[in-house]
Amino acid sequence: MYKVGFDNDTYLKLQSEKILERIDMFENKLYLEFGGKLFDDHHAARVLPGYRPDAKVELLKTLADKAEIVIAINASDIDSNKAIGDTGIAYDDDVLRLIDEFRLSGLYVGSVVISQYLGQPAADKFKSYLESLGVKVYLIHYIAGADYPSNIQLILSDQGYGYNDFIETTRPLVVITAPGPGSGKMATCLSQLYHEYKRGVKAGYAKFETFPVWNRPLKHMINLAYEAATADLKDVNMIDPFHLEAYGESAVNYNRDIEVFPILNAMFTRIWGNSPYRSPTDMGVNMLGYCIDDEICTEAAKQEIIRRYFFTQMEYARGNIQKATVTKLELLMNNSGLTPGDRAPVIPALKKAEMTGGPCLAIVLPDGKLITGRTSELLGASSAALLNALKHLAGIDDRVPLISPVVIEPIQRLKVGYLGNENPRLHTDEVLLALAISTATNPMAELVLEQLPLLTYSEAHSSVILSHVDIAMFRQLGVNITCEPVFQNKRLFHR
Repeated sequence: MYKVGFDNDTYLKLQSEKILERIDMFENKLYLEFGGKLFDDHHAARVLPGYRPDAKVELLKTLADKAEIVIAINASDIDSNKAIGDTGIAYDDDVLRLIDEFRLSGLYVGSVVISQYLGQPAADKFKSYLESLGVKVYLIHYIAGADYPSNIQLILSDQGYGYNDFIETTRPLVVITAPGPGSGKMATCLSQLYHEYKRGVKAGYAKFETFPVWNRPLKHMINLAYEAATADLKDVNMIDPFHLEAYGESAVNYNRDIEVFPILNAMFTRIWGNSPYRSPTDMGVNMLGYCIDDEICTEAAKQEIIRRYFFTQMEYARGNIQKATVTKLELLMNNSGLTPGDRAPVIPALKKAEMTGGPCLAIVLPDGKLITGRTSELLGASSAALLNALKHLAGIDDRVPLISPVVIEPIQRLKVGYLGNENPRLHTDEVLLALAISTATNPMAELVLEQLPLLTYSEAHSSVILSHVDIAMFRQLGVNITCEPVFQNKRLFHR
């Protein structure tokens, strides 16, 4: 049963108040670096049941008259066509998506910044495309040298940040966000502080933080789940030594902010005359820890760690990540006392696969009901399990056929005979389309389709790696899906 463990409304109220306080600390100009995702933050929603995936946007909408948004993207990520892990969307495409989403939410997007710019042709092409759409684009140049960012004299000069474009902004709160990590958000903020200083404006800087939760223990499951989510970035949670020295109290931060804080502090002192911050934790605006039910969120975080474990195993099997990331997740699992079998659908899926001799999938619905599906001549295991789950939710006997072979067979002929697909079985998206077609002649099909929203918060596990299509469909339906890190066949190429 889904249990709420996070007070989203209280969080928005407290976080908004803190941001307004930060704006008042400076000359009515604050550059706010946004960590994590602004839209679709499903990691936070899974770890903190009750957290709304678009909570940060909800917050910004309350400050819409004061805020403008600048989106940063690393030129190298454009060049390499880097994609977001959860969605598979390329970073440059996600910039366009973010602009659309912000505008639909009534938020003002001032510009896009291309960071780490070295004249990459792909970055130039993207810049020209954005400008053709009427979007302002600025460049943050790559600063050469092995001593970056410690060479403050170089950075705070006309050859360093002074060589960057100055981003024209018109509102007191400038939100710097990005499609993903490593996009140059902090460099954009600091470059702007330098340019504002040169123009006689004492602008401020702060970080909008979500994880780690600074006022929870270092090894709290919520903070360990954050480490699991960022394992490929080599992020490590640490006790903030500067905060401990300054205030005599423990606070949790992460390695990159702690390592760079002395340099940042020196920059702030150089720009402002003195630094308003005594620790990297001070820089953050994070009221998350005041809105958490520890018991519920601890259990949710444990499940997220296991899901991340399976995800890294799958991505390693696909050749997308290094072994070190897998090893880190294995250590996190061991140190947390967790096993793969602690995830409810895992053992049922494996037992069903062993019993049938083929791929199987198990779903645990929010009400705790276990549903399984196996591969047949007509349907893949994921499609079978999906249909079985919807039948249960609709109160229809599992043996009642919903989709006539008259509907399924033409789809199979299309796939194999005309589209060259060797697998005639229907994927989850195809079986839902077939179900929708069946509503014309079968009233029960309509009843079953109406149950789709009730799948949200379900947990599913497959005995083999599913296709990208099936994984994407389960995620779209709000089902947390994991897979065993094995392919159904021994081929080298898998769709």
